[in-house]
Amino acid sequence: MNNKGFNWFFPIAILAFLLFFGRGLFMPSSSSEITEEQFFDMMKEGKVQNIKAYRDNFTADVFLTPEARTALAKNAEGSKSPFAALETTPGADYNLKFGELRLLMEKFDKVKAENPQLKTTINVDTAGSLMESFLIQIAVGLIILSIIYFIFFRKMAGGGGPGGQIFSIGKSRAKLFDEKDKVQTTFKDVAGLEGAKEEVQEVVDFLKNSEKYTKLGGKIPKGVLLVGPPGTGKTLLAKAVAGEAKVPFFSLSGSDFVEMFVGVGASRVRDLFAQAKAKSPAIIFIDEIDAIGRARGKGNFTGGNDERENTLNQLLTEMDGFGTDTNVIVMAATNRADILDKALMRAGRFDRSIYVDLPELHERRSIFDVHLSKIKLDDNIDREFLAKQTPGFSGADIANVCNEAALIAARNNHESVTKQDFLDAVDRIIGGLEKKNKAIKPSEKRRVAYHEAGHAAISWLVEHAAPLLKVTIVPRGRSLGAAWYLPEERSLTTTEQMYDELCATLGGRAAEQTVFGNISTGALSDLERVTKQAQAMVTIYGLNDKVGNISYYDSSGQSEYSFGKPYSEETAKMIDQEISKIIENQYTRALDILSENRDKLDSLAKKLLEKEVIFREDLEEIFGKRAWDPELTEHPVSTVAGSAAETAPTAVPDENTAAPESPTQL
Repeated sequence: MNNKGFNWFFPIAILAFLLFFGRGLFMPSSSSEITEEQFFDMMKEGKVQNIKAYRDNFTADVFLTPEARTALAKNAEGSKSPFAALETTPGADYNLKFGELRLLMEKFDKVKAENPQLKTTINVDTAGSLMESFLIQIAVGLIILSIIYFIFFRKMAGGGGPGGQIFSIGKSRAKLFDEKDKVQTTFKDVAGLEGAKEEVQEVVDFLKNSEKYTKLGGKIPKGVLLVGPPGTGKTLLAKAVAGEAKVPFFSLSGSDFVEMFVGVGASRVRDLFAQAKAKSPAIIFIDEIDAIGRARGKGNFTGGNDERENTLNQLLTEMDGFGTDTNVIVMAATNRADILDKALMRAGRFDRSIYVDLPELHERRSIFDVHLSKIKLDDNIDREFLAKQTPGFSGADIANVCNEAALIAARNNHESVTKQDFLDAVDRIIGGLEKKNKAIKPSEKRRVAYHEAGHAAISWLVEHAAPLLKVTIVPRGRSLGAAWYLPEERSLTTTEQMYDELCATLGGRAAEQTVFGNISTGALSDLERVTKQAQAMVTIYGLNDKVGNISYYDSSGQSEYSFGKPYSEETAKMIDQEISKIIENQYTRALDILSENRDKLDSLAKKLLEKEVIFREDLEEIFGKRAWDPELTEHPVSTVAGSAAETAPTAVPDENTAAPESPTQL
């Protein structure tokens, strides 16, 4: 199995074959020949237990009783065969040759009749061919040796299966894609991601035309890190690089280096880079690199000999250490770049960090074009409409929408996927499955209707809140009601815009207080959202006058390992007061707005109880058009933003915050 040394398998196999299956060729027979007279004398003495006669070669095997065999063994102790220990079953003690089987049987019966105390038996059989017996032994031996070879030697060499774990546990588990195993994905299959794709295409050009860059004294980047939220296409981008580069591509996950045995991770790193250098130029892609690239010495109580740290140290050495002048580029992907070790992120290791963000409107349209090409669509499907329907969706989410729409169309026995199927798919993914048969008390249903009507009214009457497009009081998922909004896709958010969003979110509870004079637990998700948003305004974005232009957000991720707060107890008290003040002010504002428009609130809630689902047109009929929203698009976007759930419903992706990398994606 080792091309560099002597293969010991075949000598061992031949020796085992000779010992276990070739003893008849090299060892003398353990049974000696006797005459008929000697046999019958021994039989009369009670020494014979059984005789097996063969009618076709006039021979018989004589088997002695245990007592006679013991006495015989003592007399023949000095002439014992050295191979006797290899005997698995006792053979015949003597071999008898006779003239005719009938005469032998008659004489046997006569002796048995004269000595009725004898228990000797006789069996008649046909002797097989010696060559046939020998061939059967060879076949059995070859089968056993083949099993041993494939289980122990092949598996050990390949590193697979239980046997492979013994001798090849330190081997790399990377899957190699080369000219024999080509990747079909190309940059044409990657929709959107124009900026990230442009940078990655340059990496491919480095490998294809390296002399173009090196002749001017430049060096090819050693590492490219793809960073972004889950589902944005980081792994897909790496597959496209493999399909475009036409060079060996090693793909594996960060968890493939992790093992319970000490030193295995570092050994696999060395083996991986050794294989890549042998096939240089090559690309190594490590998905979820945060499994081994986490910052060292933080949140770790296992000491300096931690296996993960050893693996990371070896990776750092291989990427930029002595003798690393080979043409190998390392690509990695993660959605937790803030916890990676600084030594891994420095120039010379991961030279480039490419942020793969959530797709914008035109990018979502391109992604829809890719996924809809495989679906049988209705003629009236508008891709621009679908792109506007899915703000904040990642590429994986859009693929899920297309698949869910196809399943809904098949469930409804449609010949093709219609526009309504896509709308139902978006609602299903965001809000959950409708539960039309869920029993709700009339009083609770009325409270839910006013709760959702409060959200709708406030969002329609304040300037910067996202206008409502659809409201339902049909239970969906874990919520008892839901509202869909048209969020504005903006990169920056002002203080006034955040205040209006807080006011609209608190509109549900304010409506309950205005109409019923009390509040319920249905605003749990609303309170969670406004609390996080108010905290972000005070502690992260510096949008509070009293706290000032201070941000306590740590983008490096170091604060999660500290036991203290970056501010004093007095400041903490002030922060709590300001957060409460912001929320209570907006709640009071919502109460005032609903009190001034109580008749319209009642009309909206009544219509909602009658229809269970109302749309933007119903709000225009009651409230009139929004004066500050003249260019509202004719194709509405549906995004769940509020609910009257007894428990918190699933959070909804939104693009309304100024800092997408912050922990408060509101």
